[in-house]
Amino acid sequence: MSTLEHSLRDKLAIDRTRLANERTFLAYFRTFIVFLSSGFAIIKLDLLNEIRWIGIMLIVIGPALLIIGLFRFLYVKKSIKNYYKE
Repeated sequence: MSTLEHSLRDKLAIDRTRLANERTFLAYFRTFIVFLSSGFAIIKLDLLNEIRWIGIMLIVIGPALLIIGLFRFLYVKKSIKNYYKE
């Protein structure tokens, strides 16, 4: 993109893109919280001993989702900054 002054439409588009990136990260974070809490609930409840392995899998997958979401957020944030060079 040229170094000319950005129009109002361009600035609003940049803001929408940034907000969409934040919403996506928050979705990853929400998923992390649900996986982690569901995993702990399955492990703690004696009724669900047969599927205890699912609880362990959820506890392992949860932090992996958070790390993926964080790396994606930072990558897209850097890409936005490099593309628009404010």
